Amino acid sequence: MTTPGVNERLGAEFEEQRAYLLRVAYSHLGTVAEAEDVVQDAWLRLERTDRSEIRDLRAWLATVVSRLALDALTSARARRERYVGPWLPEPVVDPDAADADPATRVELDESVSMALLIVLEALSPAERSAFVMHDIFGYSFTEVASIVNRTPQATRQLAARARHAVEARRPRYPATSDKQREVVEAFVAAAMAGDVAALLEVLDPEVSLCSDGGGLVKAARTVFVGAARVAQVVTAMATKSGSDFRFSPALINGTPGLVVETSDSPSVVSFTVDAGRITEIDLIRNPDKLRTLPRSRRGAPEDRGSTSR
Repeated sequence: MTTPGVNERLGAEFEEQRAYLLRVAYSHLGTVAEAEDVVQDAWLRLERTDRSEIRDLRAWLATVVSRLALDALTSARARRERYVGPWLPEPVVDPDAADADPATRVELDESVSMALLIVLEALSPAERSAFVMHDIFGYSFTEVASIVNRTPQATRQLAARARHAVEARRPRYPATSDKQREVVEAFVAAAMAGDVAALLEVLDPEVSLCSDGGGLVKAARTVFVGAARVAQVVTAMATKSGSDFRFSPALINGTPGLVVETSDSPSVVSFTVDAGRITEIDLIRNPDKLRTLPRSRRGAPEDRGSTSR
């Protein structure tokens, strides 16, 4: 039985690793709530383990979290197949993008972007875990092999396939934070003015617009593709909402984006920018995925029943 003093020291060591472990779990799962559950399960396993047998606590915990996240991801895939409309990751939102502390901004920029999380959704759970743990968190293929239950050579192949898929959809000419903020501001100005021509200037010809309401709030159940169609949808939304349609800058997973507030419910908007133009717009409207917004912006009662994330 662990004595109180030893347990307190163990708890303190664990808390030092919590933020790191949440990033590991979130990178696997794409939802903050599920990541928190996985990290809590890792703590329960640590409590039942002899600390003296663990040489590298961070590596040990990361391995445990990754295995738990891999199991959770496998079951989550089945739930997401029954999801109402398109499924998008849960965003991590800093609503004070313009005033963010530089140290905080660097930390946020190192987190997994929404664009990357969306690409990772197309991978198998094992491919995703191999890529996340090797390419993002820097673990060796031997270490990752023990997580995905493959040989190191097979794990290397998993990561290579995942890397190929990611590179195929990664922007060729990604925007700096300042450039993306500039493009987003131009998008907002054009949308509010109903200026289709100006919108077409900032939208890539093959831009896509995807919205996730989870069946809880109104959202399109199809993905709109093409600059003309997306510009039409955006201007129609802005015109319909009128003065109730308010944009606020925010960092979405460390990247400039928007919080959009209307009379009914808020949305978080993430952008992918390539060669100075917007190639993807992702609207997260599901209230269950907006937990990182200030309470006043969520627009939904706290006792509302949750749905599959």
